[in-house]
Amino acid sequence: MRIGLLTDGGYPYATGESRLWCDRLVRGLPQHEFDLFALSRSAHQEAQGWVQLPYQVSRVRTAPLWTPEDGTLRGSGERGLLARLVTGGEQSYGRRERKRFTEHFTALATAVCTSDPAGTAPGEGPGTELFGAGLHGLAELARERGGLHLALRSETTVRILEAASRAHGTGRTVQSAGVPDLLAFAAELERALRPLSLDWYDQESLGAVDLCHAASGGAAALPGLLAKRFFGVPLLVTEHGVPLRAHYLAAASGTPYGAPVRALLAAFHGRLATEIYRQAALVTPGNTHVRRWQQRCGADPAKQRTVYPGMAAERFGPVGEDAERLGAAGEAGGPDTLVWVGRIEPAKDLMALLHAFAEVRRARPAARLRIFGAPAEGDEATAYLAHCTALAAQLFPDEATGAHTEGRSPVTFEEIGGPEIPDLAEAYGAGGVVVLSSTVEGFPVSLVEAMFCGRATVSTDVGAVVEIIGGTGLVVPPRNPRALADACIALLRDPERRARLGAAARARALELFTVEQNLAAFRGIYLELMSHTPVRREADTVDAHGDPLPFATPPEARLLGHWTQPASHLRPPEDPEGAAAVPGWASASGARLPDRPGEPEPEHAREPEPEGVCAVAAGPAGDGDA
Repeated sequence: MRIGLLTDGGYPYATGESRLWCDRLVRGLPQHEFDLFALSRSAHQEAQGWVQLPYQVSRVRTAPLWTPEDGTLRGSGERGLLARLVTGGEQSYGRRERKRFTEHFTALATAVCTSDPAGTAPGEGPGTELFGAGLHGLAELARERGGLHLALRSETTVRILEAASRAHGTGRTVQSAGVPDLLAFAAELERALRPLSLDWYDQESLGAVDLCHAASGGAAALPGLLAKRFFGVPLLVTEHGVPLRAHYLAAASGTPYGAPVRALLAAFHGRLATEIYRQAALVTPGNTHVRRWQQRCGADPAKQRTVYPGMAAERFGPVGEDAERLGAAGEAGGPDTLVWVGRIEPAKDLMALLHAFAEVRRARPAARLRIFGAPAEGDEATAYLAHCTALAAQLFPDEATGAHTEGRSPVTFEEIGGPEIPDLAEAYGAGGVVVLSSTVEGFPVSLVEAMFCGRATVSTDVGAVVEIIGGTGLVVPPRNPRALADACIALLRDPERRARLGAAARARALELFTVEQNLAAFRGIYLELMSHTPVRREADTVDAHGDPLPFATPPEARLLGHWTQPASHLRPPEDPEGAAAVPGWASASGARLPDRPGEPEPEHAREPEPEGVCAVAAGPAGDGDA
């Protein structure tokens, strides 16, 4: 079948999020064709180029969401933005179009500014229906008129927002919004709704696919929402994190907007998430933590299917096998060494880890702490790294083992790629216990990687940690250095327990978190969704004479060579003379394409693996780029 893969700031861009997962999905399902519809987030991302795409990708359509047409503040101040908004916004619209825009945008703005009555179930209130009607009405108008850029930056938009924010039933924070707040929200709204104005909604683009698969919610799923509206294409939404939760965290960490704008943006993204979950044929959260967030936004539990993100276990195999072989008898990384791997940023709470390690050193004077990672992008993360190194130097000054030896600190900050630790697997193998000290996590990739390496873990109870660990590691409350220290000491003192937990963790990771299980799940989901979807395009299902075609691509097209000619690989074993040639797909020993991940592909169908595509960064993301 033909799959429309929808991404936002991800695949096929080389610096995109979830690019590894998307690339493994496309390469692992060679029986399907993929059309990519990608939204880019910045000029830098586009300048970095694409990863090498496999043959399964038929075409790629891209659209930027960062260009100046989005009406954001760009050095002109509020008066300059107001001038741009109120001039020329509706000159290309006739009276009837202006009336339609006003009606639909009023419905959307009213739903955003007001809350549903108390006691209303998520996704079932009047505001939900009003938001959906307004959004789809604007989409139809944009499709007819070629876009909504000018209309969404018009004076009418600001006046509608002002009236909606002052209406009965709005919250106190929204009612306090002034004209600058409404202008800022209008600019952000135009950016968020830009996918409505794309030229993807025709029979040659999204109308030509059999299934839309959005790699995340939010902006990425908007084109799929409209493909269902215009062409009846079923929508599948996969979320390894929750865009709405990410928006809340970003707003809390500091934005240039005041409380009214943040409240309006939160309400809009919440309504959009609810509409996407309502219209999706199936929603596949990456873990139970994401599943609960989706249900809070109105996702129907009957349409949810948890599918863990697949990760390449092969690169961690040697370290994990060594851990199983050595067990309690000995450990290559040293039994008294704690290891931390990840991006160094405030959410990882390395400060609590350092204070906890001070307690560990009192109980185990020979203990070491090795921190592998690099600061995340931004001045705040760089300053946090400097603060952590200063605290480590204060708590753990260099110690010399003798009068003529050089002092050495028990805490080291290291980067992966040097002669001692050449790759990520070696970092996890450098110690006997891997520690996760975060205060905020989604699906922590570093925890799964440690499990692949057969390491016992001590983690804080955040995000999907408990679901990942499943009893194969120790879990403590976040922001509690004493509890973190006690758990580490317990494992450092008991090598047999450490070995048992490491072996159990490796077995659990290999069962639940591999690429193979992820591909098997989506292979079944694709077939399930298509089995419930009626055929929409008669031209693809009948031949020139009007007779039905059972398959768009005949099975013999997948065979090696010409299937009608006698050949040694087409003869059944009981017919050595080859008197009657049998197609490979009909014989017991015939050639076929692999239908399970891991089986070798025919030589003519293999594509070289792109450099860097399947490589994991030295400091894996907290929310996971699985």
